[in-house]
Amino acid sequence: MTNKFLHTASIFKISSNSEFKELAMEVFRFQYDNNKVYKTFCDLLKTDVNKIKNIKDIPFLPISFFKTHKVYCGDEQADIKFNSSGTTGMVTSTHFVKDISIYEQSFKQTFEIFYGNIKDYIVLGLLPSYLEREGSSLIYMVDSFIKQSNHKNSGFFLNEFDKIERIIAKNEKKILLIGVSYALLDFLEQNHPNLANCIVMETGGMKGKRKEIPKLQLHQILKEGFNVNSIHSEYGMTELLSQAYALKDGKFVTPPWMRVLSRDINDPFTYTPKGKTGGLNIIDLANVYSCAFIATQDLGKVYDDYFEVLGRFDNSDIRGCNLLVQ
Repeated sequence: MTNKFLHTASIFKISSNSEFKELAMEVFRFQYDNNKVYKTFCDLLKTDVNKIKNIKDIPFLPISFFKTHKVYCGDEQADIKFNSSGTTGMVTSTHFVKDISIYEQSFKQTFEIFYGNIKDYIVLGLLPSYLEREGSSLIYMVDSFIKQSNHKNSGFFLNEFDKIERIIAKNEKKILLIGVSYALLDFLEQNHPNLANCIVMETGGMKGKRKEIPKLQLHQILKEGFNVNSIHSEYGMTELLSQAYALKDGKFVTPPWMRVLSRDINDPFTYTPKGKTGGLNIIDLANVYSCAFIATQDLGKVYDDYFEVLGRFDNSDIRGCNLLVQ
């Protein structure tokens, strides 16, 4: 066994489907050899590692394992661990991150792909009570963006809607307002701000604060209320180290080291045709020291160049990063 993946730097230099496939196969073999939980899962499925030649043949670990097991390669101490949030009594996920610099490179490089240099932005995080909850990977990412922006007005905000509006009104620099859905709706209803010069990005989530509404309806309300042409979305979760972004119409695009597949709802080992609703399987090669092949509880549709998120298999267990206020 080796606890060091030799080609980590190559993950962020992928430029073709063939390179992605080659690295995915290497990561799979590395994780089979070094991740005890994943190896046991594969063995129970009677997986013959030597016969795995295609990405779709790789076993995808159900995301629920992060709630009950330490999904981790090796025995070394992790740099950090991220925890999903949840209501009282709910079992939450824990993601042990062996090398935090990989996560930092992943979210920084992904942002640059879609939006350019973070230093060109004022970053406003409307993620209430972030200080009250430890271990949020979303907060870690946004906090890094705020620091990298190096602007005095960048920061996290609770219910300081008037302050946010003043910052937006007096600055001509590009502004990124990133927030959970219910907080953005609160801002809209209380202040009716004109955000025409901002990127408004929602990370999802009513989580008991408001009634869940369809994504398209939410975006239409926010577009009209904020006077913007589109609402951007971020797709990420505690168990991953990469994000996908939708710049409009809920069409999520991944960075080169991330792929999304759609599995049949009734048969997890069968994949659905393009454009047909299924369960989303995520390949996140940045997750090299945990598990890069995860079967999520999200429902969606996958196309050639993007994917859509439609909902969840179990609405009673909504992804925890969408609630940062208990």
